[in-house]
Amino acid sequence: MATALIGGSALTGCDSNNKEQAPIGRSQMKIENGVMTPEALWAMGRVSAPTVAPDASKIIYSVGYYSVPQNKSHHTLHIMNPDGSDSRQLTTTAANETSAAWIKNGSKIAYLSNESGSNQVWEMNPDGSERRQLSNCDSDIEGFLFSPDETKVILIKRIKTKETTADIHPDLPLAKGFVVDDLMYKHWDEWITDAPHPFVHEFDGNAIGDGTDILEGTSYDCPNRPFGGIEQLAWSNDSKKIAYSCNKKTGRDYTVSTDTDIYLLDLENNTTENLCKIDDSRSNYGYDTAPSFSPDGNYIAWLSMKRDGYESDQNRLCIMHLKSGEQKYLTETSFDSNVDSYCWAHDSNSLYFTGVWHGASMVYNVNLAGDVKKLTDGDYDYTSVALLGNRLVTTRQSMSMATEIYAMDAMPGAEVTQLTHENKHLYDQMTFGKVEARWCKTTDGKQLHSWVIYPPHFDASKKYPTLLFCEGGPQSPVSQFWSFRWNFQIMAANGYIIIAPNRRGLPGFGMEWNEQISGDYGGQCMQDLFAAIDDFVQEPYVDKERLGCVGASFGGFTAMWMAGHHDKRFKAFIAHDGFFNMEQQYFETEESWFTNWDLGGAPHDRTAQTQRSYANSPHKFVDKWDTPILLIHGDRDYRILSSQSMAAFNAARLRGVPAQLLLFPDENHWVLKPQNGILWQRTFFAWLDKWVKNAR
Repeated sequence: MATALIGGSALTGCDSNNKEQAPIGRSQMKIENGVMTPEALWAMGRVSAPTVAPDASKIIYSVGYYSVPQNKSHHTLHIMNPDGSDSRQLTTTAANETSAAWIKNGSKIAYLSNESGSNQVWEMNPDGSERRQLSNCDSDIEGFLFSPDETKVILIKRIKTKETTADIHPDLPLAKGFVVDDLMYKHWDEWITDAPHPFVHEFDGNAIGDGTDILEGTSYDCPNRPFGGIEQLAWSNDSKKIAYSCNKKTGRDYTVSTDTDIYLLDLENNTTENLCKIDDSRSNYGYDTAPSFSPDGNYIAWLSMKRDGYESDQNRLCIMHLKSGEQKYLTETSFDSNVDSYCWAHDSNSLYFTGVWHGASMVYNVNLAGDVKKLTDGDYDYTSVALLGNRLVTTRQSMSMATEIYAMDAMPGAEVTQLTHENKHLYDQMTFGKVEARWCKTTDGKQLHSWVIYPPHFDASKKYPTLLFCEGGPQSPVSQFWSFRWNFQIMAANGYIIIAPNRRGLPGFGMEWNEQISGDYGGQCMQDLFAAIDDFVQEPYVDKERLGCVGASFGGFTAMWMAGHHDKRFKAFIAHDGFFNMEQQYFETEESWFTNWDLGGAPHDRTAQTQRSYANSPHKFVDKWDTPILLIHGDRDYRILSSQSMAAFNAARLRGVPAQLLLFPDENHWVLKPQNGILWQRTFFAWLDKWVKNAR
């Protein structure tokens, strides 16, 4: 049990009487018996990546707070010294304030705020005073980036790309029909009627003036949907050029291709060069994102995948010499995993990056010759890295702590110092379970890594119900991540041991291991999961008569597949946003490059790979389903439509198998609203408690 007191009122913005409400603030929740609850999980502040002042004297960051009673979130800006001292909240209004950046040599902070009624660029002093609106655009601004000389600024705004029904038929203003003529008409969680575009605006130091759409006349996305942000654009050091990432395809061509390139726009000549095109031949055809110019202006770096249509290809750190055009992939051979985030060193002779290896994401340094040095150790995930004078500032999380900000020296084995303690007052009231690595042998003789999370106050003389966690992606690592939904500590707090294997198809164990899953969804990856749970149940404290299997996305597919193959191992399954019918998934999903690559093509292609893929569709094994299953789905999930979980639920009930369906009409591939998140947790544990913990 827990009681909550949210700082101020839980409302954000204004009520129906236009009466301003106090903002959501840090929760003062009192947690009883040291047990994490869903309410305690949602009471935690969510810390963003930091931004460092030009002289490295201050760090600014944002924190998101959530109110379950009001089903809302609120984001505030905070500032501290580089050693974490003198930490204080800068913004205290009911407006959401994010995306802080230092301007005017560090004398001002620019940020996004919806205080005026729409999201605009504002500025304030580093002490939070003299707040002033800089932009006054007709639409919301989704991101901004000032040029180094601060005479211009890029603003990300949406442009209309499709006529509405009312545009075409003015006499039918209430008609809701959506006429479709080509593919990619929906993406992740939205119907495609507009596109994010970068606009270059003049800035005189006092106000942001008129702007020009650098992609005018096109319907391309920049930044790339759904995950791209302002990091997909960069100014050259002389403020004369803009590098940006863009997939310049539409319709059917877009839905089958991941070919996203880095373009360099010369503002003086109004010319655009594709940096991924050399002598009329592409250097690569995959995702190229996140450009960044070196401090000395000689190089540009970006993240690069090689193969078109393969969204989980190796993410390499590429550099290009701007004068010679020579390109080099620094980490392709020296780091057999993915680069997730990076920054240049001050001297332009090396870069710092984060990447996963053996279930944890560390900070590394790579020089221009491609030599990689590991700088950090431990059971953590470092999720961002930036310069802090002669040191580094980074964000870190683990299975036992949400994201916080840290500082470290830029050398191997350096001491890492925690700067923020956003949720310490909550952690101090809770007892978390131990997390440890475990290795076992796979059915083909290889070594399989898993994370095991034990309940608080674990007693090895007792027997515990145990959950097999099946990762999604399908190529996302089981690293030291903290989740506000699939949270291992809250599962452990409910009395379960969790084993989370890094099965075949997950990065951090070499590209061969990562790529094996493509075209083999029902093969070795499933045998790896069976190997992990079969090995773990040999421990005397694991109750083999009380096992559950849970997962989302590909993990949801896994749970449904295992329902027809588990040979009585499990007492219950939970599948969130999984696909049940692979043939149906091929024709329903909007990102056809994914199914083309991972399944080998369409069901009617009749190749050996496609036949093997579709033969493993979970719906073909429903005749063997005999175990209770909970299906969860968001109705706004357009990657995997909710009809997949509905069909699986119907199939289970028609067979007489106990089943439950939790459907969210207002959620996408995730569950983002506080009250929906609480409902998700309560339903999740009620199902497991009924069929696993209390199994007879």
